[in-house]
Amino acid sequence: MCFRPSFVRMLNYPVPAVPDAAYGVAWLRANVVRFSEGEAHTRRRAIVEAELAGVDIDALRGGMGSVVTKLAAALKLSGIVETDVALVARCYQPHESVTAEADSAVARLVAACGGVADEVTANRIGILVQAYAATAAMVEGRNPPVPSTRRVAPSGAIVEVDLTGRPFGEGRHSCPGRRHASALAEGEFHRMHHGDLPLVLPNAWDFASAAMLVEAGFAAIGTTSLGVAAAHGLIDAAGTTRAETMYLASELVRLPVPITVDVESGFGVDPGELAARLWEIGVVGVNVEDAAGSPAAHERTVRAMKDGAPALFVNARIDTYWLGIDRDSTVDRALRYADAGADGVFVPGLVTDHEIEALARVVPVPLNVLAQRNVRELMELGVRRISTGSLLFRTALESAVRVAEAVRDGRTTDTALSYRSVQDVIERYIR
Repeated sequence: MCFRPSFVRMLNYPVPAVPDAAYGVAWLRANVVRFSEGEAHTRRRAIVEAELAGVDIDALRGGMGSVVTKLAAALKLSGIVETDVALVARCYQPHESVTAEADSAVARLVAACGGVADEVTANRIGILVQAYAATAAMVEGRNPPVPSTRRVAPSGAIVEVDLTGRPFGEGRHSCPGRRHASALAEGEFHRMHHGDLPLVLPNAWDFASAAMLVEAGFAAIGTTSLGVAAAHGLIDAAGTTRAETMYLASELVRLPVPITVDVESGFGVDPGELAARLWEIGVVGVNVEDAAGSPAAHERTVRAMKDGAPALFVNARIDTYWLGIDRDSTVDRALRYADAGADGVFVPGLVTDHEIEALARVVPVPLNVLAQRNVRELMELGVRRISTGSLLFRTALESAVRVAEAVRDGRTTDTALSYRSVQDVIERYIR
């Protein structure tokens, strides 16, 4: 009988035991870390961690080929055939029936891994098999990519553990390939941060501003929290614009470019649930700020967001320079947030050559700064993303007031977009 107790209660439950075997899928199950406990689990996990430690994460991003093809190449395995991995994956779990074709596929995979049927080979194959379906599900946007896992309760009953909000598990059986899976699953928006030029990300505050920016050729659009708050008569960074932000997000995803939204410090709600909801809407990224508060707390927020939506681009904002406090902690914060799963770090107010270059050199994820310097200069310093922040919104307000004053004072006004041109753009993107 299967039931769904809380995940925390499951952390110390063992995985279902598998019998020893000498051939095929049964041999694979008996030798991989996934279905092990005790000393065997410790030994086999060390094998997997060592294998993954030798993988260049950047080699898994973008490029041609399937998840299996890229991962096999990164593991320096030649002769791996994806159809063999697929055959094994379909009956890898102990409760699945094994086919003769899958047994033959295991034999071919052993040969491709060097021909020695030992624990190292088994766990190398296991990495490929477990990545096959789970990472492909991440690529497709399924959340969580693996819906549940099985454990044995003290009563001996097999229980299913819901993995919603914990896509990589927890405890001794947590996935050691979290960063690798995330790199393999990176979508178009992630890849924009690894191109020849930095991603210049304009920040909109409503549908019209976003649509006009798309029309101007920008490849992705962000939102500005000041713009969203002020446009609704609210104060920025006060955590009061969740409803307005979510509504705007649901509107902007109709546009034909990736959308990332500013969620301030998370609006005081569960960060995993917030991330999951935004991903369901169709948002591909978030910007979440630490307000230069506790780095440990923000680290937990980042991790929870990645658990809530593994394929979401989480840009961890560090406010030490913006607020002028605790600047010496900036590098430590960046490294902590990256280690927690952040896909990028954003340091508004960081402007000097030395400080930008030093941070870009040590942080393992793309560095984002405000558009306070020439784009080419920032690119040469190692910046991978440049945001306009509230600049466009503030400029629009200034321009509107200037034109209104000109009309009042009888002066000639600047040339504006025509009524028809605005209508045409909006109609084009709402069809």
